[in-house]
Amino acid sequence: MNLFARTPALLALLSAALFGLATPLAKMLLGGVQTWLLAGLLYLGAGIGLGVLTLLRRTGGQPPREAPLARADMPWLAAAILTGGIAAPVMLMFGLSLTGASSGSLLLNLEAIATVAIAALVFREHIGPRLLLGAALIIAGAMTLSWQGGIFSLDSGTLLIFAACLAWGLDNNLTRHISGADPLQITMYRGLIAGSVNVGIGLMSGAAIPGPALLAGALVTGFLGYGVSLVLFVMSLQRLGTVRTGAYFSTAPFIGAIAAIAIFSDPVTMQILAAGALMGLGVWLSLTERHSHVHTHEPLEHRHRHRHDAHHQHSHDDATAEGEPHTHVHRHAPETHAHAHWPDLHHRHGH
Repeated sequence: MNLFARTPALLALLSAALFGLATPLAKMLLGGVQTWLLAGLLYLGAGIGLGVLTLLRRTGGQPPREAPLARADMPWLAAAILTGGIAAPVMLMFGLSLTGASSGSLLLNLEAIATVAIAALVFREHIGPRLLLGAALIIAGAMTLSWQGGIFSLDSGTLLIFAACLAWGLDNNLTRHISGADPLQITMYRGLIAGSVNVGIGLMSGAAIPGPALLAGALVTGFLGYGVSLVLFVMSLQRLGTVRTGAYFSTAPFIGAIAAIAIFSDPVTMQILAAGALMGLGVWLSLTERHSHVHTHEPLEHRHRHRHDAHHQHSHDDATAEGEPHTHVHRHAPETHAHAHWPDLHHRHGH
């Protein structure tokens, strides 16, 4: 596939890069901000920053190019916020307080496994052998990077972290169902609601609002590492599906480790090199995957941002904004053909 076709994969990798960079930056803030409050401020920074961008877009007279969230999207959005924005961080905080650092860091990589498993087993997203091997190598690289020796015990802390990873995996799959809507709007609501809840919990637990410098640092880190990152993640979900986007996003720990080397002068170890090699091979396998077969498009009516490509050949009325890309309600007629594709909004079919 050409570079344009690979753009969604590059967006997912950029999303992982921003999230990975946020980890060492958040570590720098932990000394002055209570843990639970910091988690809330990061989400709140994402919501506030994207809210400002939304306001600027509207006041600037820019015509809407993305489909707004519809009433039918709200249950999916609410479930995603509840599982991934509120419940998962709470379970993670309690879990980390009850288990060792090595176990906790390795168990967090179960989010990628949970994302892939739920997408394949519950939502029936297709996974070919090449993609499965690529995803497995990326996840193996993440686990190699975070392994610090020791043994695991199935205690309450381990179970809580496992539950948090399941919640985030479910969140990723729930978000897929609304990925056709405006990614900025989805992430803004998520950040504002989840951030406010977690900040409130932090304050009720006795945390104090940090000084201006630390507060600004937390909000800006959240805007980039959680806000812009999640916008790119949702954009990738729309084109790639959950399995592929989740696999690429699993490179975030490696990117965070590289950033930690640059910021904290951490040593370059064989562990980091081995993790990078596994992840690099896994990304290459995923990027070079080609999935093509005869498939049938059922009649479909929906609204999302699109161009007039092979799947969007339709006329417009006078009320439709000119220019491309654009968004409006449009109908797809039934069609059977064969071409290379990913499980995007128009290719969520059985095999």
